[in-house]
Amino acid sequence: MSVPGDEERLLPLAQRWPRASKFLLSGCAATVAELATFPLDLTKTRLQMQGEAALARLGDSARESAPYRGMVRTALGIVQEEGFLKLWQGVTPAIYRHVVYSGGRMVTYEHLRDVVFGKSEDKHYPLWKSVIGGMMAGVVGQFLANPTDLVKVQMQMEGKRKLEGKPLRFRGVHHAFAKILAEGGIRGLWAGWVPNIQRAALVNMGDLTTYDTVKHYLVLNTSLEDNIMTHMLSSLCSGLVASILGTPADVIKSRIMNQPRDKQGRGLLYKSSTDCLLQAVQGEGLMSLYKGFLPSWLRMEDTFLYRDCEL
Repeated sequence: MSVPGDEERLLPLAQRWPRASKFLLSGCAATVAELATFPLDLTKTRLQMQGEAALARLGDSARESAPYRGMVRTALGIVQEEGFLKLWQGVTPAIYRHVVYSGGRMVTYEHLRDVVFGKSEDKHYPLWKSVIGGMMAGVVGQFLANPTDLVKVQMQMEGKRKLEGKPLRFRGVHHAFAKILAEGGIRGLWAGWVPNIQRAALVNMGDLTTYDTVKHYLVLNTSLEDNIMTHMLSSLCSGLVASILGTPADVIKSRIMNQPRDKQGRGLLYKSSTDCLLQAVQGEGLMSLYKGFLPSWLRMEDTFLYRDCEL
């Protein structure tokens, strides 16, 4: 006679550890999406750094030597000036980041949905619960992934530093983690975490709520069924809203993470995310907060490749 423990051991791994299995599946899907779309992320980061007004305080004239270029010209410039493979510079910490962020976000969201909030009696998950759950899940996932995001941003700017005649900061990914840890301690690995989690909360709020709302509307009010077309249209709209909400915080986050620091690990350009925001608006105009918007939006659309396996 079998006992419950024996029956459980006979079940497939996906049924025995559903959340762990989804974490791994989400990480694999995220890795594929990351490799395919990383040149957009690199281009976005380079655009976000162009024309940084705060550099004038350090007497840095490098910002004047490279005129502002759009997404295509920036990507072509990277290929021509640094080489084709440099479009993937920083992809290793980006993969680390995506695995931690996507997995942490998915596990947290499912826990909040199934355990904390719970569905209504008719098995419907209300919009307000989706909003709160999505934001909280994004915050948790992004906070956990902040060290990898920090290394990714700094490595993405290494090619630019080389062109400007500045010394490279890192020899590789693990050297970057070790150097940041040695110079700033554990706290140094979480530089820029405030705008980072703000961005995550805004992106997840716009992404999850818009996707669910648009998909629900299309199924109920059009001839479309719950199929790949509905899925892609919902993702297109959710990516646009998420980019509109999250790009300003993303710009601030990238600049704080990439700024030069003193021997104590303190930033030389910005005292806080608010200071960075004010300097950007005052020195470059309000639209500077949307530098890199187009590649950011295009990259958001990779979510339809693995959204269903996450949520």
